[in-house]
Amino acid sequence: MYNQILFTNILRLLDERHMTKSELADRAGISVSFLSDLTNGKANPSLKVMEQIAEALQTSLPELLEMTDLDRETLAALAGGQVIHSLPEGYVRYTAILTEFQAFSVRQWDEQNRKKLLNRRVR
Repeated sequence: MYNQILFTNILRLLDERHMTKSELADRAGISVSFLSDLTNGKANPSLKVMEQIAEALQTSLPELLEMTDLDRETLAALAGGQVIHSLPEGYVRYTAILTEFQAFSVRQWDEQNRKKLLNRRVR
């Protein structure tokens, strides 16, 4: 399932950044053929390669693996009928395109929620 999330996010970020696979491959230090195999679901990258791709796309590795535009039904199908939850009940991740002001507000909410979740884990 994470391979599908990874390659979906790579393709989305390539589009958003107006980058080609060739440019990403050069920046990440990998071959274009390997990147093509990866984005077609035919390759399994190492953690080091995933980090190189995240850096080349100017994003974090967790964002490449945890955030997705795929709906819950598609994720469930990819996971063999079982959606893997990384957040406690009542919390969701959501990808959106926002204005600068909206993003500022969302970042504040995100920081507050992360602190709450961290405090729950520490107890």
